[in-house]
Amino acid sequence: MMKLRSLFFASILQLLILTLYYSTTTSAQISPVQSPQASTPAPGFNTVPLVPVTPSGAPTPNILPKSPSIDIIQILKKAKRFSVLIRLLKTTQLINQLNSQLVTSSSSDSSSGGLTLFAPEDNAFSKLKPGFLNSLSDRHKVELLQFHTLSSFISISNFDTLTNPVQTQAGDDAKRLQLNVTTSGGSHVSMTTGTVNATVTGTVYTDNKLAIYQVDKVLVPLDLVLPAKAPAPAPVFKGDSAKPDDRSKSSSAKDDDDENNDLPAEASGAGYSNVDGMWLALVFGMVLLAGEAML
Repeated sequence: MMKLRSLFFASILQLLILTLYYSTTTSAQISPVQSPQASTPAPGFNTVPLVPVTPSGAPTPNILPKSPSIDIIQILKKAKRFSVLIRLLKTTQLINQLNSQLVTSSSSDSSSGGLTLFAPEDNAFSKLKPGFLNSLSDRHKVELLQFHTLSSFISISNFDTLTNPVQTQAGDDAKRLQLNVTTSGGSHVSMTTGTVNATVTGTVYTDNKLAIYQVDKVLVPLDLVLPAKAPAPAPVFKGDSAKPDDRSKSSSAKDDDDENNDLPAEASGAGYSNVDGMWLALVFGMVLLAGEAML
């Protein structure tokens, strides 16, 4: 009896061990642990963001944020190389408009919209002509910043889809506000404005609505270098269609009249003075003759 019990318990124990072994092996074959494959960044500019996206910065699902979940100024401060750009964004108050656009694009369900900012680092501003920024009016400072901003989100892999000249927030003047972007091998992005040739040197920040890329030069548009636009010519009225000869004749006749008018009174009435003198002499002679006859 004891042997039967021992054999029974030994069989149950062996069955449990076999069941545990096969269940472990089967689960390992069905769902093996795969190591994540790290995407190798393309050579060229640095694709690793200087300011990574934090999970706490993501908005809560199904709840529209009351304020932007990200702040451009705070991102640039964390990067620690854009103090001049930060000062310009604050003094021109353009940062308020950009943050408002981020709120609108974040609350929208569509995948379009967003912002792309080309951020010149402090060394880029030091390459400008001395006193250039101080010589700009407030309107031109805003235009300079808007020339660095696109009203859409452009990812790293989508630069080659842009159509030149690229439309910036500064305006659509193709001659004075032209920005042309070219890519080489998908890893080198260069820009030209007609006055400056710049290169994208790295990624500052990127998510699904905002992209900030570092550039090595300030993108100065032609509008800030070319002379101011000449005013439109005055309209020519139909009544003012006299021939040049007629104008010269009328002006010469007027000049003759003006010369006579400018003459002194003695010169202009000299002929009349001589006639009056002759009559006075004749009358005086007749009076003398009459007096002699009476004597």
